[in-house]
Amino acid sequence: MLDTLAVMTSHENTQTMKPATAAKKLGVYLEATPAEFQEGVVSRSELTALQADPPEWLQELRRTGPHPRPVVAAKLGVSISGLARGGVTDALTTDEIEALKKDSPEWLQKERATQAEVRKETARIKDLKDKKTEQ
Repeated sequence: MLDTLAVMTSHENTQTMKPATAAKKLGVYLEATPAEFQEGVVSRSELTALQADPPEWLQELRRTGPHPRPVVAAKLGVSISGLARGGVTDALTTDEIEALKKDSPEWLQKERATQAEVRKETARIKDLKDKKTEQ
């Protein structure tokens, strides 16, 4: 029994993730990735390699999109919920994001103001906690 356990524990287990998880960690829109990426599994070491030395397809996706909603929200300075309230439910390209910034529709202005208030309130609460910790 101990011999079997020793063999089992000495076996290195490679952690893998689904393509959707890997795409999320890479900050790219899964549907825009190559088919072989979408159909396979990604090991932790492969993910690390993609992050450290991104191939051309990954660099291009990060540069031009289409970008997933969390990236779109960050580039526009709004929350993901703010995107939904503004009617943006699909991935957007960098050009589409820039056009939205340039046009600055009313919903975007409102959501940016809301996000700024949220950040300000978060900072205020953090300062209060820091002051209480110091006392």
